[in-house]
Amino acid sequence: MSEANVSPETGKQAGTRNTSLFDFYSRPRFVKALPIALQHLLAMIAGVITPPIIVAGVVGASPQEQLLLVQIAVLASGVCTLFHLYGVWKFGARLPAIFGVGFAYVPTLIAVGNGFGIEGILGAQLIGGITMMVVGYFIQYIRDLFPPVVAGTVVLVIGLSLYDIAVKYMAGNGNPTAEGFGDLINWAVGGITLVTVLIASQFGKGVIKLSAIIVGIVVGYLISLALGMVDFSNMHDAAWIAVPKVMPFEMEFHGAAIASMVVICVINSVQTIGDLSATSVGGMNRELKTKELTGGLLGNGLTTTVSAFFGALPTSTFSQNVGIVAMTKVISRFVMAITAVFMILAGLSPKFSAVMTTIPYPVLGGATITVFGMITMTGIQLLVKDEMSARNMTIVGLALALALSLGITSAPEAIAQFPEVLQNIIGDAPIVVAAIVAFGLNIVLPNKSLSDEAKEREEIEAAEAEAKTDQTTSSDATR
Repeated sequence: MSEANVSPETGKQAGTRNTSLFDFYSRPRFVKALPIALQHLLAMIAGVITPPIIVAGVVGASPQEQLLLVQIAVLASGVCTLFHLYGVWKFGARLPAIFGVGFAYVPTLIAVGNGFGIEGILGAQLIGGITMMVVGYFIQYIRDLFPPVVAGTVVLVIGLSLYDIAVKYMAGNGNPTAEGFGDLINWAVGGITLVTVLIASQFGKGVIKLSAIIVGIVVGYLISLALGMVDFSNMHDAAWIAVPKVMPFEMEFHGAAIASMVVICVINSVQTIGDLSATSVGGMNRELKTKELTGGLLGNGLTTTVSAFFGALPTSTFSQNVGIVAMTKVISRFVMAITAVFMILAGLSPKFSAVMTTIPYPVLGGATITVFGMITMTGIQLLVKDEMSARNMTIVGLALALALSLGITSAPEAIAQFPEVLQNIIGDAPIVVAAIVAFGLNIVLPNKSLSDEAKEREEIEAAEAEAKTDQTTSSDATR
């Protein structure tokens, strides 16, 4: 190792000759870093391309617009990851974490897109990103307002609300009125994709196990290709290289859309706290520093804000990549940087984006339903970190009940008498309802632990016993 800087993580000299995979500031040999970088790439790519494809379908985007949304999502994910790895001033987590366009926003993006189109999404995203930066600045003062019972409830509802999307994709193209929706051939392809993902994740080893979703997509894609379900028409006109443009879509600002996006951006900040904490504890064997937390939230807010000007959707941490870091203990940012560079190169090629948009919907549905299941289980894991006292069960139960009953489209008449703004906020976004209810109840309800509740029961029993004793004494005296 050279006489250069000293790594604050390991206390070792961190010059250009430090080739350790387990030092954040090291620079391993490219050949040694490449396989792990590809693991991260395979783990995140499906999560990056699917949200823009879903949103494009919701807003009725043209094939060219769909290509653009996928391309800029891939590019933005690479740039965002590099930004967080190296940081600028107070912005950036400077942790071995992967950032990019994420699934957590999808239910809210669908709700906003249904009502206000891609223009409404990007306008609301601009405000939501600014809100995230505000949360990042004040996080050290408000962190206690988002305990596991609140964060877990919201993440749980995110997972539950996404199942409908996956099932509709497995049945066809997500539109129940479209021709061929529900055909057995669609279910067969989606089912085979799902089974492949399960086999790869549970019985595979090494790269196969870590990239189970990609394995499932490849198998499903090949079957779809043999069945004539793949449309290559978009690829012919796609350029090999294209630089993104500023403001490819107009921005519109609607109160209901902004309110929904602000809520989900605040909630995503809570998820970011969890992912960054898991990265530092699982991969670096230490607690998350306040500076890293603040930088991560500030940086995520900034990238979300800037992304809106280029048509990229909101960014967040990728939990699946956090799992890879925790499992391998490889924390070299050089490894993550290789992943980011690959994403940037792919994002500069519309031809690559065109290939991604040829993936049939049943394949996407079969592959991503397991991702949605993991999100649901993450919510449950967060909940069990807190005591399931009567107070916390009330918060979770009521938030779930209201979110899954009000935040639906199957019975819009149920909220027809609500103000229009409120209808637009909660009508298609159960995540917003869950967040508001869980956050509000956590503040209002007295904070009682299981021991406090047990003590209350003992006091009630003691009071009843004393009352019976007094009653017996009084009865004897009367006699």
